[in-house]
Amino acid sequence: MNDYNLTDEQIDKILTNYKKKSEREKKYYHNIAKHDEEFQKRNRQRAKEHYEKNKDIKKEKYVQNKDLLKAKSLFNYYKKHERLEDFKEKHIEKYNLLKNKNIII
Repeated sequence: MNDYNLTDEQIDKILTNYKKKSEREKKYYHNIAKHDEEFQKRNRQRAKEHYEKNKDIKKEKYVQNKDLLKAKSLFNYYKKHERLEDFKEKHIEKYNLLKNKNIII
């Protein structure tokens, strides 16, 4: 770990500058950048490239977690209808899967 010997005033100044920079960038984006057609084109192109590049990765992730996602969905259905005891009795494997993943306690 780096040993920085910063005073409280220096830390406050760094945080204040960071907050100001963040606000300035946010204002710039909302008032200028997002309305610029060139920016919109570049942003859409970047988004398309990201989608194409990561489409297979998302699909693999879904396939690997399919059982978990289905179990969570079913659990939420039973929870919404206040029938958690029925879920525990009817879907023991799914209940144990959720418990092992620490999704339910």
